[in-house]
Amino acid sequence: MATDSWAQAVDEQEAAAESIGSLQIKDKPEENGTAANATDSSSAAAKSEVEGENKGTEEDDNEDKAAQSLLNKLIRNNLVNNTNQVEVLQKDPNSPLYSVKSFEELRLKPQLLQGVYGMGFNRPSKIQETALPMMLAEPPQNLIAQSQSGTGKTAAFVLAMLSHVDPNNRFPQCLCVSPTYELALQTGKVIEQMGKHYPEVKLVYAIRGNKLQRGMKLQEQIVIGTPGTMLDWCGKFKFIDPKKIKVFVLDEADVMIATQGHQDQSIRIQRMLPKNCQMLLFSATFEETVWNFAQRIVPDPNIIKLKREEETLDTIKQYYVLCNSREEKFHALCNIYGAITIAQAMIFCHTRKTAGWLAGELSREGHQVALLSGEMQVEQRAAVIDRFRDGKEKVLVTTNVCARGIDVEQVSVVINFDLPVDKDGNPDNETYLHRIGRTGRFGKRGLAINMVDSKMSMNILNRIQEHFSKKIEKLDTDDLDEIEKIAS
Repeated sequence: MATDSWAQAVDEQEAAAESIGSLQIKDKPEENGTAANATDSSSAAAKSEVEGENKGTEEDDNEDKAAQSLLNKLIRNNLVNNTNQVEVLQKDPNSPLYSVKSFEELRLKPQLLQGVYGMGFNRPSKIQETALPMMLAEPPQNLIAQSQSGTGKTAAFVLAMLSHVDPNNRFPQCLCVSPTYELALQTGKVIEQMGKHYPEVKLVYAIRGNKLQRGMKLQEQIVIGTPGTMLDWCGKFKFIDPKKIKVFVLDEADVMIATQGHQDQSIRIQRMLPKNCQMLLFSATFEETVWNFAQRIVPDPNIIKLKREEETLDTIKQYYVLCNSREEKFHALCNIYGAITIAQAMIFCHTRKTAGWLAGELSREGHQVALLSGEMQVEQRAAVIDRFRDGKEKVLVTTNVCARGIDVEQVSVVINFDLPVDKDGNPDNETYLHRIGRTGRFGKRGLAINMVDSKMSMNILNRIQEHFSKKIEKLDTDDLDEIEKIAS
């Protein structure tokens, strides 16, 4: 595999790399339409494109969930240091609950253990400690697990698939369904890495453009793909005998149900599988719609949930600045920059148009500025975030596309150039929390500055203040000494 392929770099989030490497983007080739083994598609680059801006309107970026999930994978260079507690609900509450502190305890095949260590895992992550004993158990146990990007969940279910495969049987034994071509490719990259020393096990992608001859039977043991193609291969074309499948993985369930048709296709695939097939479902969130879907797919499951730690505003000092127009907000921003030393800052705007204008104005003032917004391709966004994380730019101007999941230790200031509102113009408290939560991380103090330019935005700020029961003070020159200490 080419080491400079961004597609390979995506799931090296799972490898706990010690340093942050630059992400080089290659030109993206067309799909070649042939069946592949685990190494054939290593140079394939995902061709993700995000929804364009609505014409003639200045609405919030409605970020595509699949693109956001892919972005989260791209920007994770190591495992997230997750302090959330794992909550386990067992199918049989009287059964002993096993967890492991080392991969040796799992009694893996030597070639798989070699692959695990080759990926940079030294010990199981928090979710792997509990999930792996369940996934590797005999008889197989079904599992529904909540897991965000960067927790090691892809490596966990890949290890389960590789462990259950009998390499002597040359037919599909494990199916993994992902919502998009791009996300399927990322799972494939992890299989390639973990199965590096297990060449007898082959992989094929059930994705658009991968045309197979009618009447042929697949010999690869693991099939990864999107719901529509996978359903066709199991039913219409009979490339796969679903009755021989041992493990069925449904990844990114919350993204899956956001795509029309995928939910029904996934259920139809599941109904073709034998009763003793192991069902594994993963989702970053567990809203009611996701939960209902999970229960239809996975019978008698063990359940692993992450008890989310509440994001807190306790370490973040919040201010607001009164202005009368967009231009006044810009001048106030320049005055703040002129008065204090800021390590790195993230500036949030309501629309792509405003973000583009502001980035241009700040650049003309001599600031090192990066711009991030929804019309960029996912790999372009990842490269921008990488540069910002490496300190090549000191200011990141963005829309809400960047509000979640980015941990940059040097970010000391978050500026809401526009306050976050929902489609009805009401305060978007959750987005406000996620935005200013980009500062005050890693146990450090943070600073949030809100730009207010009308009675309406002052009203929104007051309602945000009431919601969080946290005073937001007017920024005065007397405060500059204190905010200098935080911002620098």
